[in-house]
Amino acid sequence: MLKSQLLAQLLKLLASGLLLISFAMLSRRRTQRLITLFAWQGAILFLSTSLVAWDAGLTELWYSAALTLLLKVMALPWILHRLIQKLGAQWDSEPLVNIPVTMLVGLVLVIFAFGLAQPISMMATTITRHTIGIALAVILLAFLMMITRRKAITQVIGFLAMENGLFFAATSATYGMPMVIELGIALDLLVAVFILGIFFFQIREQFDSLDLHHLESLREE
Repeated sequence: MLKSQLLAQLLKLLASGLLLISFAMLSRRRTQRLITLFAWQGAILFLSTSLVAWDAGLTELWYSAALTLLLKVMALPWILHRLIQKLGAQWDSEPLVNIPVTMLVGLVLVIFAFGLAQPISMMATTITRHTIGIALAVILLAFLMMITRRKAITQVIGFLAMENGLFFAATSATYGMPMVIELGIALDLLVAVFILGIFFFQIREQFDSLDLHHLESLREE
């Protein structure tokens, strides 16, 4: 009983860290720092998944934790850092909405997420059921970052952060997804990042910028 309570408190602490990182991502303009925060999100997911795997005794969750460490803490951040160095896109442009307003909207989304997750948490039986609200909040905050940024690469980081929230929600509600599905998602993420990297180079070559508002000129033509 004491072990379960201690694990539950540790998982709540990790979930709180995940939420704080999501808010930090909303306030950062430098793309390199966003990638670093994304890697920290992956590290927290690795730790939380490892704790759940240890408590539940599920071998598949250990594989999920290892995959998270390799993909989201090592591989994807390294690929993104290399990409922005080649593109010279270390700084993000001004967001569509100023940061104080964005943070205020983020607080509203967190309150909404906790209210939405309350009935789900009551039905769940996992040790992480009390963190479902935070998982939904992370998803909504990542989506908010996507729609309030101009640069394509920043929006991709927001998309990857949203996937982190989905993974954490799956772990919180049902002890994770089947391994086959997780491997498929991991492969899709890698392929998507490579394809988007090519797309970024094409935008940069055409417009000498990664600001997506330049694409509107193509639509007008």
